[in-house]
Amino acid sequence: MHYIMTIVWAVFISLAISFVLTSMAGEPFVLFEALILAAILSVAAFIIGDVILKVEKE
Repeated sequence: MHYIMTIVWAVFISLAISFVLTSMAGEPFVLFEALILAAILSVAAFIIGDVILKVEKE
């Protein structure tokens, strides 16, 4: 369940970030690019949560 919620939040946050930044730049919103950003955010969250933080606890 932890991984599913991380992916869901990464998608929501990346969609919001992409929409705001493309609106400010006057560029068209591209859903595929926002999903790529979501994948990157998900992988980063998994690495930080499962690798880096567990190493610091030990």
